Amino acid sequence: MSMNDPKKTLIRGARILGGEPRDVRVDPVTGTVEETGTGLAADGADVIEAGGRILLPGLVDLHTHLREPGREDSETVLTGTRAAAVGGFTAVHAMANTFPVADTAGVVEQVWRLGKESGYCDVRPVGAVTVGLEGRQLAELGAMHDSAAGVRVFSDDGKCVDDAVIMRRALEYVKAFGGVIAQHAQEPRLTEGAQMNEGVVSAELGLGGWPAVAEESIIARDVLLAAHVGSRLHVCHLSTAGSVEIVRWAKSKGWNVTAEVTPHHLLLTDELVRSYDPVYKVNPPLRTEADVMALREALADGTIDCVATDHAPHPHEDKDCEWGAAAMGMVGLETALSVVQHTMVDTGLLDWPGVADRMSFRPAAIGRLEGHGRPVAAGEPANLTLLDPDYRGVVDPAGFASRSRNTPYEGRELPGRVTHTFLRGRATVADGKLAA
Repeated sequence: MSMNDPKKTLIRGARILGGEPRDVRVDPVTGTVEETGTGLAADGADVIEAGGRILLPGLVDLHTHLREPGREDSETVLTGTRAAAVGGFTAVHAMANTFPVADTAGVVEQVWRLGKESGYCDVRPVGAVTVGLEGRQLAELGAMHDSAAGVRVFSDDGKCVDDAVIMRRALEYVKAFGGVIAQHAQEPRLTEGAQMNEGVVSAELGLGGWPAVAEESIIARDVLLAAHVGSRLHVCHLSTAGSVEIVRWAKSKGWNVTAEVTPHHLLLTDELVRSYDPVYKVNPPLRTEADVMALREALADGTIDCVATDHAPHPHEDKDCEWGAAAMGMVGLETALSVVQHTMVDTGLLDWPGVADRMSFRPAAIGRLEGHGRPVAAGEPANLTLLDPDYRGVVDPAGFASRSRNTPYEGRELPGRVTHTFLRGRATVADGKLAA
């Protein structure tokens, strides 16, 4: 993309974190917010008439599957970061389950360099915990951390580190440099052949059930291990009310445990599986209405630290098939902020400062990501997202920037639209369209 225009931008009349309208001038040369105030003069800057739209710090995703290297038919770093920018994200963490697996310094540096070349958002690679995601031998955690990519988050996501000894060793290893282990909590023996949430609907449909305890038992074990070692644990994609209670208990002990929830687990339930539409097949599975409500409340009260998309693109043929053969996963970068507005803001559970906290400040802190998750203030990095909260539109995946179209929201009306995204003062999205 072309990033040669050095002109400053004046965002006029934006409501920073939902507050009173203010003007914000950003400088693409320094990459910072130059000034905020009221009645600022344009002085030759490009002017955006925000008209009371919401200005947020650039969103940060702790959990993105960019698929490159190896599955470029699903997504590439370029197409994935374009989708991220359209969704208001200025930084994403790229998960390690690529082909080859990101379990060496060489692979994570490749992903990091591809992210720098794309120019649409910052890409921080997530390193694998174990070699080949096989759960038997620790990967090169130290070498990945010391590489140019500066890996700080490690996860075998897609698979669980189910061996307690390996998990303990990983937690001990990353403690030396302040890293964090992000666990995909799924006891494999309890989910063999599982196709959806275990409950009334699975019994009626005759599909293999995925019990809540398969998630909760791993989380319970791992918070105890993290406390024993004195290390940092992050729990990926919480999906059950029981998981919430375990994390709440761990936090009450003062243990260094954080957790995320996906937009789809804040909105969708296992009742949708009655359609047998594989677009609703995801790992962890869609749960019950009671679980959804518990997750919303936990995000609101801070028990769950952040929203993470678990953006999981798949080519058409991997989802347009019978339920049992379909791949698990949903794309989510381009709809995440709209779903959060719908489930959390429009319901009164969260205000816009809360959204900034859960989608920018906290995920950036968990990932120790410099330059992101910062206040919208003079001298701070100009990583910004401008949102029209009054917009209402029907989701049409044909217009997605992502290479894949496997969204569960097709045809659904959702609120909010990102009109502009700025990465260090340069527009990556302008008037809802990718910058050239």
